[in-house]
Amino acid sequence: MPLFKKREIPLRVSDIMTRDVIIVDEKTTLATIAALMYEKGVGSVVIVDEEKRPIGIVTERDIVYAVAKNLRRDAPAWSFMTENPVVVKDSDLITTAMEKMRELNIRHLPVVNDEGKVVGIISFRDIVDSASLLLSLLRPK
Repeated sequence: MPLFKKREIPLRVSDIMTRDVIIVDEKTTLATIAALMYEKGVGSVVIVDEEKRPIGIVTERDIVYAVAKNLRRDAPAWSFMTENPVVVKDSDLITTAMEKMRELNIRHLPVVNDEGKVVGIISFRDIVDSASLLLSLLRPK
């Protein structure tokens, strides 16, 4: 018998995801993506096809690799993005997102709807912030 009873966190990805996700196409340049990330204060940009389905993701880590490889500022996203990004559905439990992040050592997951179109993004930071809020609500006053 386990020491602790496993409980599901009743929160869905849609409850804490960032809906104002930055999406661009695969031809968007390294310089443009880096500038967008800086201006918006985000750690990732989702690369989508014409139907708004995710085909890649560019994270801060990808930008570092691109700079280290001396890629030109006008290099298109397809040349340095992480292809076929791991995604979660907006209806998934937060625990599903947490498990994927932990198992794959990633910090950003595009969120898709039932049609596979990008509707948001969830980051490790989003999960930590929501956990912190939940814990503060449980703390005796």
